[in-house]
Amino acid sequence: MSDLVLRAADSRELGAVLTFWSAAAENASRPPDTPAALAALHLRDPDALIVAVEGDRIVGTIIAGWDGWRCHLYRLAVDPQRRRNGIGRALIEAAESRIRALGGTRIDAMVLDDNPGAHAIWAARGYRRQPDWSRWIKPL
Repeated sequence: MSDLVLRAADSRELGAVLTFWSAAAENASRPPDTPAALAALHLRDPDALIVAVEGDRIVGTIIAGWDGWRCHLYRLAVDPQRRRNGIGRALIEAAESRIRALGGTRIDAMVLDDNPGAHAIWAARGYRRQPDWSRWIKPL
């Protein structure tokens, strides 16, 4: 991981992020992310999307969304060929640092119930499933 760099995504990389997510993120139970939605996120909060890059290649992402009240982490994804090398841990730590700097005091992570591989990394970083809440959604 010596040449791994974590930083906010550049607007010119958003298409590459979408391509990366199609290969490295869980996508089966959700509508696809769109260029317009990702551009809107980046315009509203350009530091929310953190990328891990090696050279010119994206190998990981996380979104650390902050609404001024709580932080929500989304789209933790690591290149399948680079998993179990500390990239996910580094991304979570970067997201937590960002939120601490903004004054946040609690973080939640959106993790699919049917993704035990993801459960392991979140648990290893001190996150616990909250069994008394359910996420309710409505497409607009």
